[in-house]
Parts: sequence; C-alpha cells; structure tokens
Amino acid sequence: MKQRLLFLLTLAVIMAGGWNKVCACTGITLMTKDSVRILARTIEWGGSELNSQYVIVPRGYTQQSYIPGGVTEGMKFTSRYGYVGLAVEQKEFVAEGLNEAGLSAGLFYFPHYGKYEDYNASVKDASIADLQLVSWVLASFRTIEEVQEGLSKVHVIAIDPRASTVHWRFSDLSGRQLVLEIVDGKAHFYENKLGVLTNSPGFEWQMTNLNNYVNLFPGTAEAKSLGDVQLASFGAGSGFLGIPGDVTPPSRFVRAAWYQATAPRQATAKQTVLQAFQILNNFDIPLGIEFAEGQMPVDIPSATQWTSATDMQNRVLYYRTMYNSAIRSIDLKTIDFARVKYQAVPLDKEKMQPIVPVRIK
Repeated sequence: MKQRLLFLLTLAVIMAGGWNKVCACTGITLMTKDSVRILARTIEWGGSELNSQYVIVPRGYTQQSYIPGGVTEGMKFTSRYGYVGLAVEQKEFVAEGLNEAGLSAGLFYFPHYGKYEDYNASVKDASIADLQLVSWVLASFRTIEEVQEGLSKVHVIAIDPRASTVHWRFSDLSGRQLVLEIVDGKAHFYENKLGVLTNSPGFEWQMTNLNNYVNLFPGTAEAKSLGDVQLASFGAGSGFLGIPGDVTPPSRFVRAAWYQATAPRQATAKQTVLQAFQILNNFDIPLGIEFAEGQMPVDIPSATQWTSATDMQNRVLYYRTMYNSAIRSIDLKTIDFARVKYQAVPLDKEKMQPIVPVRIK
C-alpha cells in the first residue's frame, strides 16, 4: 500500500541546505580492562527538534523501504533478529541501534562527499533508502561479514534527490568495526581500528589528517629555555596544546581520537559507559555557535539532541537527551523479541528536566 510522507518537505530542508549548517555527529569506542567494547556517539541538529523515539522491533516484523516520491514501494524485509533503535523524525529512520545478536549499526551525516546510485524502478524490490539501512541491517544480520555480503545484493538510494548523504558505522562481537561510504554509486568499506567517526571529508582523509597532530601527548610539557628566558607551562595538560577546539568534523575527529586514546581503561562496562558520556560532553554543541549573527536560534536546549552508548556484549543501549541529562537504558536481554509488540516511544515525554533541590538537614 502506498503511503504518502508528510515529512518530505521537512526532510528536504534537513538533508539539503539546513543540515549543512547545523548537523554533526561524533562517535568514539572505548574498551574495558577485560576488552568489552562500548560504542558511543552524539547526534546534532540545530534546526528543529528531531522528535526522536526509541523503537522496539520484534522478530518477524515486516517493513518496506521508501522510494523517491515518498511511497513505500521499495524492498520489503522481515526481521530475523529483534532490535532496539533510536530513530529521528520518523520511526522508520533508525540512526543508531543494537540487535539481539550483538550487532551495532549507526548512520552519520556525510555531506558533499557521498553519492548513491540513481534510483532504478526496475530494481525497486532490492532498493533500500539510506535512512532505513540501519533498520534493515539490524533486522537481518549478526556479523560484519554478513553485513558486507548482504550489502552487495541491494541498492542504497536517496528518498529525495535534494538530500545529502550519510555514511555508516557497523560493529559486531568480534570487535571489528567497519565504516561504509558510498561514493559515485560504489560502496567502500574501511576497517575502523581507531573506532572514531565524525562526518566529512571521507574516513581515509580523516585518518591521514591525524598525522598533523603527531606532536600531541598526554600530560604536561617540560619547561624549556629560550635563550636566557625560561618558559614553563601555565598548567597541566599542555601536551595537548594545539589540539583543535572548533566543532568542524575534522577537528572533532582529532579531538575524539586523542581523548579516546588517552582515557584510562575502566574495570566494568557500566563504568566505561559513564566514561563515554563524560568524554562526549566535550562534543556537545551549543546553539549559538551554529547560527550566523542576527539569526534567531530555534527554541530547543542544544544542537546535541541526544547521546548514546552501546554495550554490545551485555546487550544494553544507553541514552540521554538535551531535555534530560539522566542516563537511561534499554536492556535487550529483558525483551522477548518473539512476543513483544512493535513499539515507537518518544525519548522524552517531558520537555523539561526537573531541577531537584538538595535537602539540607
């Protein structure tokens, strides 16, 4: 059945001109002392509220991809695995998620560098919209190898020709992490041994750019003499002098790489999850920096709309939002994916986090 999408105008604004100014994503990977990996990321969009939801998708649930024109006539897929996802704008558009087999998948904005193949109606039954690719991957696969094989058989398309592109991060219980970028209609997979991802330019360029910061080191620089003048650090952490502090994707990539690399390993997964959220505090983007002088910011608390962390081994998805900084969690082990009903629930029922006074006795 055809379903017209009321979101198309909004989507065009978000994915065309609007997101070029105000969208960003930063992803990191941390590891516990006993090698449990935690994947964490932010999602930013300063143009309006994303109406984010979490979705619970049972095994056996069937979905169908949108195609250009806003109708559901693309590829149908039925969930082999149940999964939990964090969706934006529409419940079908999962931006980050985890399935019951321990596979993690997420999309990151990738403007100006990616290009999908043109939509071909003759292969619409094998065509999947870019914003639904995470849902399909989580529903269908348990390993990175299966993801790669499956992607060789489908056509990734854009719903709106004005829209920009995204790239993807996939990881499984083996510890492997892949980045997928589609350029000139061809899929390119990159082994992401570092575990960091932001936006444009491409992943290979971002990795090469790290060499410009080979001088950085944790700790404090030693005092030095400059002729007869003694020079000394103003304070701790001067080994990171020169690390870029702006919010552009290359700068966030460098900063995330060094913060991640120098973070001490924690003993437990929960401690590491908390550590991931603390590190990603450094990547929250206030609305003011995103708007030119004289423009009126939208009435939302932050451009960073939510932050998530994924514990693949223990099957737990954590998140917090711009409205509520308390960390919430969904434990997939407590869900019977054979019996649970499909659910789509707003991340925040209340749009203002209560401020709790401290009772002094």
